[in-house]
Amino acid sequence: MKKLLALLLALCMVVGLAACGQQAAAPAAAPAAAPADSGSAQKTLTLWCIATESDANRPGYEKAIAEFEAAHPDIKIEWEAFENESYKTKIKAAMNDPETLPDIFFTWSGAFLGDFAEAGTAYCVDEAYKPFAADLPEVMLQNSTYGGHHYAIPLTYNIVALFANMDLLAEAGWDHVPETYEDLCACCDALLEKGIIPFGCAGKETWCVTEYLEPIIEKTIGYEELGKIFAGEATWNDPAIADAVTTFQDMINKGYFDPAGIALGNDEVKANFIAGKTAFYQNGSWNCGEVNDQVANAQVALFPVMDSSKATYGQVIGGPSDSLAVSAYCKDPELAAAVAFELGRGICHYGYLAGSGLPAWTPDYDTSAVKPLVSDVAAIVSASDGMVLFGDTAMSADPANTYLDYVSQVYGCEIDGEGFVAGLTNDLG
Repeated sequence: MKKLLALLLALCMVVGLAACGQQAAAPAAAPAAAPADSGSAQKTLTLWCIATESDANRPGYEKAIAEFEAAHPDIKIEWEAFENESYKTKIKAAMNDPETLPDIFFTWSGAFLGDFAEAGTAYCVDEAYKPFAADLPEVMLQNSTYGGHHYAIPLTYNIVALFANMDLLAEAGWDHVPETYEDLCACCDALLEKGIIPFGCAGKETWCVTEYLEPIIEKTIGYEELGKIFAGEATWNDPAIADAVTTFQDMINKGYFDPAGIALGNDEVKANFIAGKTAFYQNGSWNCGEVNDQVANAQVALFPVMDSSKATYGQVIGGPSDSLAVSAYCKDPELAAAVAFELGRGICHYGYLAGSGLPAWTPDYDTSAVKPLVSDVAAIVSASDGMVLFGDTAMSADPANTYLDYVSQVYGCEIDGEGFVAGLTNDLG
């Protein structure tokens, strides 16, 4: 973790230069690894991802794929995009029926990808990585490395960020994003007095609920302990976790969350924030581009510390996660791997400039147009002293599903903090 964080800080220094309007310094780019010659007949490779029309990553995919096909007219990329939750179901089903996997598929790193590596359905990309090593620091592959071998190509890295509409906060008498929990509650109370809903959270997509609950747990027990729990190295049986759940539910019961949110999807909740219907939106930093461009006076921050004896403000949820993997069952995995690396570099490039993530690849292009909120997230990461990968990707499939089921019950107030801890302790240890 310390090695990874040091690398993230180094890359964030590059981002910091962009904020000053300078071109980022970077090593000379290695020549693009040309995919194997496919002869006169055009080859088609299939790709699955989550870059739907409304997804923040869509522009990066569109530009990278168009650029790749223009450079390699003998290769056609047929790609399909699926909504986040339905994709998780689809890709996990395909893992059990690997002949149905596309040649290249989007995956989250951590244990989510580890299940594919363990099952032998993800192709080892060690050899394909070598021509790109100068542009893609190996430490960025840390979350997609199993048994000393690499199984995916990282695209960008993101953290859970707290977005704030400063114009709405100003109406409630606040000129800054609250930095303590007490101040956050005072701010929310002031917003409610003005008839402004503080938060929105998409109950239809449980991963969105984790974007609220996980930072509260992390800021209560500390990132190291939470990381151990996600890894199955520590127990859920901790009364402090129950306290964190209670904190979240107290915020719900005080009216800090839009009551309609439990029946909404993430696109709807985000649209409400952008339209000025809620003051805060806590979600992935991949939303920086959209928020930057559509909210006139926005700031980005982190959820406050709950227990300063165990956590610090700079502890974050996130890391290099979004990746491309290659099916071990595709007809030409060597070609697909080479293509996946080229696409990965392009998606990272255009996604970074569009504001959908910090770069896993070292920028070798003009970054002076990087969006201000992206630079602000980079500054947050550069000041960070601890990072835990998103829970539903840090855990393998079955434990993650169990965890998400309990998280869903928490948001609906079907169970309390003690029920959350007791249930997960009984089911996961």
